[in-house]
Amino acid sequence: MAIVTKEQVIKVLRQYNPWWRSPSAIREESKPQRRLAYYEALRMIKHRTIRRFAVLSGARRVGKTTIMYQMMETLMDEGVSSKNILYVSFDNPIVKLVSVETVLSIYESLYPIGGTKYIFLDEVQYTDNWELWMKVIYDSRKDIRLTATGSASPILERGAADSGTGRWSVLKIPTLSFYEYCRLLQLEEPVLPDKMKLTELVNLTDPQLGDLMDRFAPLEGHFNRYLTIGGFPELVLSDDDAYAQRMLREDVVDKVIKRDVLTLFNIRSPLLMEKLFLYLCMNSTEIFSVTTAAKELENTSVSTIESYINALEMSNLIYLAKPVDVGSKGALKGKPKIFIADAAIRNAVLMIDDVLSDEKEMGAMVETCVYKHMVSFYQGSTAQLGYFRKAKDNQKEVDVVVKLPREKILCEVKYRNNSHIPDGDAIVELCKDEKEKIANAFLITKHLTDFGITRHKTKVPILRVPAMAFLYLIGKAEADGQNGKM
Repeated sequence: MAIVTKEQVIKVLRQYNPWWRSPSAIREESKPQRRLAYYEALRMIKHRTIRRFAVLSGARRVGKTTIMYQMMETLMDEGVSSKNILYVSFDNPIVKLVSVETVLSIYESLYPIGGTKYIFLDEVQYTDNWELWMKVIYDSRKDIRLTATGSASPILERGAADSGTGRWSVLKIPTLSFYEYCRLLQLEEPVLPDKMKLTELVNLTDPQLGDLMDRFAPLEGHFNRYLTIGGFPELVLSDDDAYAQRMLREDVVDKVIKRDVLTLFNIRSPLLMEKLFLYLCMNSTEIFSVTTAAKELENTSVSTIESYINALEMSNLIYLAKPVDVGSKGALKGKPKIFIADAAIRNAVLMIDDVLSDEKEMGAMVETCVYKHMVSFYQGSTAQLGYFRKAKDNQKEVDVVVKLPREKILCEVKYRNNSHIPDGDAIVELCKDEKEKIANAFLITKHLTDFGITRHKTKVPILRVPAMAFLYLIGKAEADGQNGKM
């Protein structure tokens, strides 16, 4: 006897797909603002000559489901019958107990459906052998176009590598960029030169830069809120920031760590996992030593800490920035820096009072935001992202390094009232040496009045750029399709 009956599955499918009865119901789920992944995924599943499925990967609450609703709405607006569209979430306790094949079979038994069918599978990693079923569907059902989402990206990517080569592509979705945050709130956009690149700012005169920075002044209050509330769309639209942070802690952190991670990975000690994540939040943006962490966390084994770190990275809760060789023989090797996936997650976990007045905490938040924006901007390119630190000589460091085949880009965050750096700072030394092939160097500052080329005598000029302008411009460039071309 089956654990779940056909009637139970039908009831769930009808609840998930109200547009079968009333096509206008999709508008209640969709949102007007579109993210870059929406356009990429829609283009992928509609392509006339290259058939490929789309898999959206990202942390909980980043808007993956909303993107699928927006895709469904567009398809209906373009004339696709609402009954040709199926949405189902495998996070549902009933659906978890049946296979993709069973869901598809029951769906197709409900209505006489002809033509192309558009299937949307949410949190697909919760169904057994999902990648094999997607392979079978791709190979045997030419009438199906499919989009799936998942919160554990390397699991999805591993499935794509094993079964999905040439069948589907994984699109990573980070939390909102500052530019997307502003768009979501429908804030008035600064008037900017068309398709302005960050690397072109160095060619502007101080008066031109000053005029440009003045245009960002109306966004200053919003930038501080963005740093504290983060880039989770639903929380951005909330009018209660304290409650939003509580929801962030409960929905994004607790549910992922206490449920998703435990379900998807071999986690023997949930309490240790919680302690490790708190430890990472307290030490984010710092060099991470797995040996030190293992000792400080109840003398746990190094291998256990490594496996738990891997699970957190797979669950899109952290980034691991590895050291990048910038040509110096004295570069630090091996140890990564840990960045929390969104600065607001860290805020929610640590519950620091009045974080905006704490210069050290603000510096960590901005460095986290810069790294997240850079990862998103260079996604899909050949760029290698990480950090640089000298093994000796006071451990001089560059916060973010972008290593491209022919050049490197450096970013150092000095989000404080005085952004001055000494002549012996790592970014200065690297910009003096032509052999390092540094193309551009940025010093990310706090105030909109803190801009322009530093006074250091270097081969490559170091440009001070206020954090708000830097993050807005790189987010806008990505949204304009210029990603990977800073």
